[in-house]
Amino acid sequence: MDWTEIAAFATGAVCVYLVVRQHIANFAVGIANNVLFIWLFVGAGLYADAGLQVVYIGLAALGWWWWLKGGAQRTGVEVHDPSPAALVACVAAVGVITAVLQWVLLTWTDSSVAGWDALTTALSLVAQFMLSRKWIANWWFWIAADLVYIPLYAHKGLWLTAVLYVLFLGLCVAGLVQWRRARDLREEQPAQAVAA
Repeated sequence: MDWTEIAAFATGAVCVYLVVRQHIANFAVGIANNVLFIWLFVGAGLYADAGLQVVYIGLAALGWWWWLKGGAQRTGVEVHDPSPAALVACVAAVGVITAVLQWVLLTWTDSSVAGWDALTTALSLVAQFMLSRKWIANWWFWIAADLVYIPLYAHKGLWLTAVLYVLFLGLCVAGLVQWRRARDLREEQPAQAVAA
């Protein structure tokens, strides 16, 4: 454990907390977190996870723009469910990205956890895209990723990062509950207005 892992722990926890609260500052904190994790993961031989952080930076910039674009309060579009077709496409994307990344890692790196590294990377990429669109189902993809990340990081000796992902898992469950509640409250308001 070094200063990079400690700083990544702190910025990661703050970032996910801000996402749960639907606060747009999550993107700035998240980008700082991504930079720290690039450094940490390259040192641990988690190359797909390091590359994922680079993609996260791009997705964070895109998400930041999407969230700023909508809403009277400039807080972005409201949380909502993806269409069934979009959800199927996201699941398919996880499968394709996992297969491609695993092949790349097995072919060109010395990764000892290529399959798991590829799977968590694919789940995280798709989840980040879904989060940027404020699709509530993003939380299910993050939960699935965290359930793999926790033992993966423990296996690599990144104990503080494994603990961080236990915290992330709890925050993901809280995020799922809060985002569903926000959607349900928004849907109830027009019905109440019509009844009045």
